[in-house]
Formats: sequence, C-alpha cells, structure tokens
Amino acid sequence: MQLRRPRDRDVFALWGNLVTRHRFVVLGLVATAMLALGGYSWGFQDRLSSGGLDDPNSDSVRAAQVVAASFDASHEVDVAVLYTFPAGTTVDDPDVNQAVIDNLNSLTQRYPNDFASVNAAYWPAVTSLHGATTKLATPDRMQALATIGLKNLNIDYAKLKDALSVSSGVEVKVGGLQPVAMALNNTIATDTHRMEVLAIPAVAVLLFFIFGGVVAASLPLLMGVLTVLGANGIVRWITNFTEVNSYVAPVVSMIGLGLAIDYSLFIVSRFREEVAAGYDTPTAVRRSLMTAGRTILFSATMIVASLAGMLIFPQGFLKSIAYGAIATVTLAALTAVTILPAMLAILGRWVNALGIKRFRRIRPAHEVEQSFWGRSTGWVMRHPWKITAVLILGLLVLIVPVRNIAFGGFSEKYLPPDNTVRMAQHEIDTAFPYRKSDPIELIIRTDDSTEVGPLIAQAGDAPGLLPGGFGVPTRSQINRDVYSTTAYLVDSTDYDKTIDYLRALDVPDGVTMLVGGVPAQQHDSIAALLNRLPLMIALVLTVTTILMFLTFGSLVLPLKAAFMSVLGLGSTLGILTWIFTEGHGATLLNFTPQPIQANILFLIIAIIYGLSTDYEVFLVSRMVEARAAGATTEQAIRSGTAHTGRIITAAALILLVVTGAFAFSELVLMQYIAYGMIAALIIDATVLRMLLVPATMKLLGDRVWWAPRWMKRVQRRIGLTEPVLHAEPDNLRPRELADART
Repeated sequence: MQLRRPRDRDVFALWGNLVTRHRFVVLGLVATAMLALGGYSWGFQDRLSSGGLDDPNSDSVRAAQVVAASFDASHEVDVAVLYTFPAGTTVDDPDVNQAVIDNLNSLTQRYPNDFASVNAAYWPAVTSLHGATTKLATPDRMQALATIGLKNLNIDYAKLKDALSVSSGVEVKVGGLQPVAMALNNTIATDTHRMEVLAIPAVAVLLFFIFGGVVAASLPLLMGVLTVLGANGIVRWITNFTEVNSYVAPVVSMIGLGLAIDYSLFIVSRFREEVAAGYDTPTAVRRSLMTAGRTILFSATMIVASLAGMLIFPQGFLKSIAYGAIATVTLAALTAVTILPAMLAILGRWVNALGIKRFRRIRPAHEVEQSFWGRSTGWVMRHPWKITAVLILGLLVLIVPVRNIAFGGFSEKYLPPDNTVRMAQHEIDTAFPYRKSDPIELIIRTDDSTEVGPLIAQAGDAPGLLPGGFGVPTRSQINRDVYSTTAYLVDSTDYDKTIDYLRALDVPDGVTMLVGGVPAQQHDSIAALLNRLPLMIALVLTVTTILMFLTFGSLVLPLKAAFMSVLGLGSTLGILTWIFTEGHGATLLNFTPQPIQANILFLIIAIIYGLSTDYEVFLVSRMVEARAAGATTEQAIRSGTAHTGRIITAAALILLVVTGAFAFSELVLMQYIAYGMIAALIIDATVLRMLLVPATMKLLGDRVWWAPRWMKRVQRRIGLTEPVLHAEPDNLRPRELADART
C-alpha cells in the first residue's frame, strides 16, 4: 500500500482544521440553510402526484396523447358509486330510490367546486351526460351503479363519501379511479407519520445505549432531522420543473433519517475514539474527518451512483424518486462533514456528557481486537473454506424463489383485502364487468372511415376479452380522422397475449392503430424496465467498481464487493418473491399474493445495492487503513472487522428500526420496501460483512490487494488512498502526553 502525502496537504485534514477554527460560522450557515429548506418545503406533499408510472415513449402513452388532443378530457370513471338496496326492495322502488335520485341530482349544486357531472346512472330521473341505461342495474335489481366526474381530483375521501351517502337505508359503496388513488396516497401519508411517531423515539433510545450518553446520542438524531428537512425542500423545488410521485416522501424520510444517523454514528464514534486516545479536540476532529469523513463521502458517492441508475429508465416515477433520494444522500453526507464536526469542535470532551459511564467507555484498540467481533473474525479465518461454502450455498437457496418473480402495475389490489375502497371496487367490477376502470383502448387514425369497422372486427377476436369485444367507435369532433373504441378484459392482470395480438394485426396502408388504456400502459412500462435493466446493471457495476478501486487501490476488492452485493440482492429478491408473489404469510401481513409492482421493485434494487456497497466501504476502509499502517492481510482483516463490527451492526439496527416502521403499512407496496430492507440489512450486516467478507479475503490472501501496475499509478496520482495516521504526541492532552513520554 502507498503512503499518503503529508497530512497538511490532505484535503480532509485542511477541512477539519477549517471547521474547527470557524465552527460557529459553519454551524450557523449550514444549519440555517437546512432550516430554510425545511421551511420552503412546507406543504410540499400537496404538490406530489400519483403519476409518472408509464414509459412516455411507448405506443400506449402516444395513444393517450392522441386521445387527449382529439377528445374532451374523460372523467367517466373518476368515481363509481354502487348502491345496494335493502332486502325486500329493488332499485325500482320509488319509496327508496327517490333519496338516491335526489342526492345525485343535487351533487353539482351542493358541491360546485368538487363535482363536474353525473356521467351515467340507472334511473331516468337522474340528470346525466349519457342518460339512463338498464345495464347499470344487476339482473336481480338489488344493486345499481352511477358514474360521476370530478372537478377537484384532490377531494378528501371522507368528504366524497359523505356527499354521496343517503338516508333511505341504501348501502353506498364508493370506488373508481380517484377513490383508489386517494386510498393509496392517504396510506403513504399515514406510513410517513407512523415512522415519525414510532421510529424516531425508538432510534433515540438505541443511540443512547450505543453511545452511553444523551449528548452523543442526540447528535445523529439531529443530523437526521435536518437532512430530512433539507431534502424535503429540494423535493419541493424539483416539483417546479417536473412531476414528482408521492412515493418520494416516505423514501426521503426513510433514507434521510437512516443514512444521516448512520453517517453521524461513524463520525461521532471515531471522534470519541480519538478523544479517548488522548488527542485534543481540534486533532480529534481532524483525524475523524481524515478517516470516517473520507469514508462517508466515498460511501455517499457510491450510493448516489447506484441511485442514479434509476435515471436510465424512462418512467417519471423512478426519475423523481432518484432525484429525491440522491438529494437526501448528498445532504446526509454534507451534514456529517459540516455541522456535525463543527458541533463536536464546540463540545469537545463534553460529547460524553449526561450518560452512563458503563456504556460510554471507549475500549483501547487491543481490547477491541479481543472483543466478540475480533474473536469471531479469528474463528472465521481459521475455517474460511467451510464458512464460504456453507454461506454461499445458503444464499443461493434463498435466491431460488426468484424464478417465480412476476411484475405488475398499480391497482386497488395493493390495498389490504379488507380495505373499504378495494372491496367496493371489487364488488363493482364483479357486478358490472363492462364498467371497469381499466379497459383496453384502440385509437385508429385514417382518412377512410370504411377501414375502421373491419379493423375493429378483427381486434374483437383478441384473446382474453369479455364477450362483445370492442364497442362502436367514437369519432373525434376535433380531429375527424381519429376514432376511439374500448373493450374489457376477463382478467385485468392478464393482458400480455391480448396486447401482443392487437399489435400484430395487419393494418391497411394509410391507417395507424395504437393500443392504449391502463393494461397497455402497464405492459409497455414493464417492457421498458426489463429492456433497460441490463444497461443499469452494467453502468452501476462499472461506476462503483471504478470508485472503489480509486478508494482502495485494489481491483480485487471492488470485484469481490460486487459479487457479495449481487448475492445479497439476489437473496433479498428471493425472499420478497417467496413472501409477496408466492404468498407465504399473506394472511398474517394482510395482503393479496400477486405480481410485484415493477417500479417499486426496481427502486428496491437500487436502494439495496447502494446500502450494500455502503457497508462494504465502511468495513474495508478500516482494513485498508490498518494495511496502510503496516499490518499483514490477516491482521488488517481482523482489525477492520473488530473496529467496525459493532458500529455496522448498530447502523444496520437503526436502519432496521426506521424501515421497520413501514412494515406495519396497510399498503403492500410499502411492505415490499420495508421487508426488502429488513432482509437486506440482516443479510448484509451479518452474513456478508461479518462472515463472508473476512472468509473470502482470508482465502484470497495478499492477492486481495492486487491491481495492475498502471492502475496503481493512476490511483496514486488521483490520491484517494486511505491515510496513514501516525501518533501525534504534540497534540496529546497533558496527561496523555506525560504517559507517552514515560
């Protein structure tokens, strides 16, 4: 390993000295900026949307654009209201149905800013756009349906339900596109609030026992809060330029709180080590930034690289979450190397105040290396072949369920089976299958209207359609060469063969036919994700490998890290498939087994790979530091694992608590993220980092530090090597200096 240039030329040493000298200025400026961003973010949730899930370059989205340009905006299925009449009555009973009729006729007068119109209803007495139809009542005349258009798509569900309720004993159930969207968004907001209420106090207790003092424990928590506030402000700013999906809110809260606390954990722990070693406060701050601070910035860079992989995909959903997550990780690293060292420079040894001596004691290096982590690493290195074989076999077994993985789109089925809106939508779809909110739509553009009929007749033979096929086409009054028609699927989740058949039809010259609708949009979105996945994997692996090489000066280490991360990620996906697709634990967790929502799954892949690299960097950086100081490979493995084992475990435990709050979500989409993170953290912080990494490095021996000479020269020139921290007797406090001289 190469020695670094003198510390007075090290940028982290220079920054440490600067922060110490101007600690109050740094603290004031950065904290003010974070709080200002937090203030700017006020109410940013109202600017988020539920869109961005589709591929904007797909045929289905082009179909939607043609419809938007050629037809008036459709609010046909904004709200679908199912009326179930009391036993002994029917929908034709005037003594009962009059209350329903009066309610529907008065909607637009009572709520002029919320309701646009009644689109269709069973009763002729209801004023509706499309008039009355007997098809909106069940054969037994016990149930009837009305569809309603909204002006205010952000209307509160409670207000919506209250506006539609009647007092004649008729049971009213509300479904449709907007109630389903409301239920999904409201659940996300509830999840975020639950995390704030449950996770933050639990993390505070954990931090107290990790550090053994109130002051030290409060610092990471404060960094987490500031990071989330600042990231929310940046998300609010991003909404000025692009559509941002509502899922960004819980992702920012989860990543911001978890990572900011983890990063602070490493800085504060290293600072306390340096103080315990006898160094004065300025030296302890400088040495902490030269080691833990450097590692945090490299770690954040690699997580950003992993998250940036989502920008490759065309979906606005993934792009907006990538923007928010990247901003969050960047701010977490920023607070860790600015505000936090400034506060440590102010506090000095008082960082250990208000605590319990037993918990806050910092053990010297020789005791750490004889601790549980040091002894367990020694045991691992005595049996590397057995441990490597058993663990890899076990992880491969966990990967096996991935063969059954399936991808799906958003629907009400991601709500709990007993959710009111989901049950209403299911009952509406069952009773009125030709009034589903997700038909397949054909858009035909031609100057010759005689071409339209035969083409629709062919399309009606597509597999998977309900009897009757496509309806009579509607001709645009804006663009007279555009025609639109719809058909309904027997199973709204089984659409691939239908869409492939329709797109394979022989279309006459001069005629353009586009297949649209929700099923086609989901089909195209999943195809776009799968098509670009190999590119994402290649780019992320390449960038993280280069960054890790520049950090550690070894080509073997990043390749080994990539292999470990793939094992951990594959195992996590296997566990998610086993639970959510195969349905193990569905009753306990209150969800319906079904394909995993594709956008969410790719989000999970990016986050988990980034966090996996994060822990690898923290572990290996301490090994490289020991190696640079002259330790043998085996000594470096033992020292690095012993010194980081407790901190990595604590960091993982904190993230488990933060993400665990989402495990109680009623929305299966958030459960994906929660249980995916839980599985990944457990596998990563124990099986991989504490067992498999030391075992494989022991097997590789000195080869683990290998890289071609020309790459070594490049790495030395760029100068990212871990520093060699020598003892600095001139900077010891008087008592330690006297001990050192003795």
